[in-house]
Amino acid sequence: MTHDETRTHFRNAMARLGAAVNIITTDGPRGRCGITASAVCSVTDTPPTMLVCINRSSYVHDVLHENANVCINIVGANCQDLARVFAGITGCSMDARFDQCAWQPGALGIPVLGDALASLEGRIVDSKTVGSHSVMFVRIERIATHDDGDGLVYFGRQFHRLARSGDAACEAA
Repeated sequence: MTHDETRTHFRNAMARLGAAVNIITTDGPRGRCGITASAVCSVTDTPPTMLVCINRSSYVHDVLHENANVCINIVGANCQDLARVFAGITGCSMDARFDQCAWQPGALGIPVLGDALASLEGRIVDSKTVGSHSVMFVRIERIATHDDGDGLVYFGRQFHRLARSGDAACEAA
């Protein structure tokens, strides 16, 4: 298989890996910006740490890295249109992206989405380059969660609503 064929095959395989949808935001010396990302996961709870993978060719990459303070906004199904905007699908400017809804300043001065299922504010404490991406480790300093709303996942190159279960027995398990 050629390099391009391997890359295409890998991308097609990853399209079959469902992932939560997040809007990563920052503000600081390099300005306010944000991006939709699905390559986000927890690392450890002691201390609370997340990882965020961002393509190094993205404008947002350097802004996130230099500002260092970020918010991982885990978005629900009600924010699907906003996720498209921050993914760059609509082609609007960064300022126009933030004009789409009300953002609140977080404890670290970062834009926090009030409608997010969870918002995790923190600081990038380490970064590793792996191929085309940087893997940024974010130590979480503030967490806010909401108990209502359906989830949003990215699967098969499309957004999908993930219905919250109403079964109390399942929630207790």
